[in-house]
Amino acid sequence: MSVKIIDNFLPKEEFNKLQNIIIGNNFDWYYNPSIDYEDKLNINFQFIHFFYNNNWRGSNFNLIEPILNIIKPFSLVRIKANLLTKTNDIIVNEFHKDFKNINNLTTGIFYINNCNGYTLFKDDTKVESIANRFVSFDSQLEHTGTSCTDENTRVVINFNYFKQISK
Repeated sequence: MSVKIIDNFLPKEEFNKLQNIIIGNNFDWYYNPSIDYEDKLNINFQFIHFFYNNNWRGSNFNLIEPILNIIKPFSLVRIKANLLTKTNDIIVNEFHKDFKNINNLTTGIFYINNCNGYTLFKDDTKVESIANRFVSFDSQLEHTGTSCTDENTRVVINFNYFKQISK
């Protein structure tokens, strides 16, 4: 399995601007009643914000352009922010693939804040939520996210994209 982790992904000033907007009081979040494909207990919910979805660019697309300038995707599929609220115990969600039947697709996760939540892969690889960290991997790798117990929220931006093909 190839999981690539890059810390201090954006220059500090650019990251601080992005973080302040996304976790600020004027950023639009939308309730999503389910995180998992099968929410057996009906307790897993999150708030989401779409930046890009199937050729539609949201009004805040420009906020994530500094990240796109670094990863240089060939083509975008979806970019959305996920906000999970604090829980008494860490809740590990169900393992999933962001898109089940799309080969050569890359998933990137950009962490907006520090917290004790994490991203977990089926092979037990754990990536801690550290602000300004970018993790990329093949979208066919099963993974999941968790809630956190030490901050009010866990916020990430999830990128699904095709990479440039090397010549």
